[in-house]
Formats: sequence, C-alpha cells, structure tokens
Amino acid sequence: MAHAIAALRSFNRFYTGHVGALDASFLSSELTLPEARVLYEVASRSPAIASEIGSELAMDPGYLSRVLRRFAARGYIERGRGDDARRRPIALTAAGRAVFDTLDARQYARVAAIVAPLAPVDAAALVGALDTVRTMLGAPGGEIRIRDFLPGDMGGVVSRQADYYAREHDWSGGMEQLLLEVCAGFLRDHVPGRSNCWIAERGGAMVGSVFVVDAGDGVAQLRLLHVEPAARGLGLGGALVGRCVDLARAAGYREIMLWTHSVLVPARRLYEAAGFRIASTEMHDEFGVPVEGETWRLSLADDR
Repeated sequence: MAHAIAALRSFNRFYTGHVGALDASFLSSELTLPEARVLYEVASRSPAIASEIGSELAMDPGYLSRVLRRFAARGYIERGRGDDARRRPIALTAAGRAVFDTLDARQYARVAAIVAPLAPVDAAALVGALDTVRTMLGAPGGEIRIRDFLPGDMGGVVSRQADYYAREHDWSGGMEQLLLEVCAGFLRDHVPGRSNCWIAERGGAMVGSVFVVDAGDGVAQLRLLHVEPAARGLGLGGALVGRCVDLARAAGYREIMLWTHSVLVPARRLYEAAGFRIASTEMHDEFGVPVEGETWRLSLADDR
C-alpha cells in the first residue's frame, strides 16, 4: 500500500504543476482555481443551488458563500427567488457567461496541447487509465455495457485477473500462465458464432469479462469469468454467464461446461442459478497452493 500512496502523491505533484493549478490566477484570469471550479458548477447546472455545489466540491460553506458574494459583486451571477433562502437558484449573467466561455476555451486549448502529441492508441489508453483511476478511487459509476472483444483486450484480461487472483487467493505463476494460454488459444481458434469473448465496461474501464469456446465433441466451455469487486452486486456476472449459455444454445452445442474452484463462492452461485451442476471434483496445486477444482455441466439437449 505504501507504494500506491507514494505514487499517487507523486502524480498529484506532477499534475498540479502540469496544468497550472498552483498559479496565483487560473489561466491568466482574475479567478483562482477554486473560484473557476465554482463558476463551472454554476454554468453547468440548471438550476445551480449553493448547497448542491458545496456538496459536489466538498467545499466549506463559509468559503463558498464568500466566493458567491464576490461573483455577485463582479456581476457574474444573479440569484432567483425561492421559498428557502438557502436554495435560491443561481444563474450566470451575460458578463459571467462571457468569463466562463473564455476560461473554458483556454482550458480546452491547454488540454488539447497536452494530448496532441499522443498517437490514437495512446490517447485511447489514456482515457481507459483515467476511467480506471476514477473507478478505483470511488468516483460514482456510470452505466455498465457489455461488448464483444476488441484488439488489445486480451492484455487487459490477463493483467486484471492475474493481479486479482494473486492478491485474493495467492495464486501466482501457474494462474497467469493459464490466463495467457486461454487468451492465446481463443485468438488462434476463434470462430464467430461458435466462440466469443465479452468485455464489460463502465466509463471506458474494463470491469468484467468472460469467454465461451469450442471444447470439442459438441461441448462448449465457459472460461475466465471475472467481475471486478467494484462492479459486483449489479447483476453483471449473471449477464455474462447468460451470454455464454445463449451463444452455446444458438450454435447448437449439446452441452456447456466449465472449470472452477470451490473457494470461488460468488461465481459458483451464478453457475448454479444458470442451471449448471457439479459433475466432478479434484484437488490440484497448479496455482502454487492446494485447491479443489470443480467441473460443472449444463445439458442443452432439451433445447433442440
């Protein structure tokens, strides 16, 4: 954990200097950075309410009140009428809108200059990394979408799952090797309509994944189901399992099977709810520690 703290502090020092957050005035305006942030909230809300702005910014109410009074004195804002004085709507005046538009254009230009040297693939990686940081540090999550795999997704699947299983279950080298083999085999043998990988995303960040592949002899295999801890309890795991079963049925497989472990209790509940049943169990130490593996099967013969 200490390395994460040091890394985040180092990034904060780098970024605040990089974007001019420490300048006496923000983007050569007469506003400080906190004042500019309040102005943004007023401009982007309809209506803007002081208490809601304070809550969003975690800003001291007394300080926010002083900022709003300065805005009113400069002619940037006007307050409407309301039944509750604490919830009087705030709106930008024409002068306030002009100040905001100027700041907004300057900030867009500065950020555009920062990202301009990036190749398209690096710009996409930056978006994903920023979304991941927001999610991991507790930013409110957006809608989760499930899509088919794209080039580059296999690396994300291996990285996230290898890290998760090493931290949560102490499964080390053998698990990462398995992940690499499954992903490489999928890319080598993928036949549209007979196999697929689905990626779940929230805000551009990968929060889940699953594979279904052809195991031979009319049997499909569900592999590498994973849902990030921050995205659990939302029905995502069941939706991913459902995608696999639906494809297996549509492709005409007689059965779908999977291999899991007795310690993976949440995943086992999903499999049971989808109709899978345990067919066999065995102990192994492929991941560096003794663990009970389980083979589960779901017959699709009745669907024919």
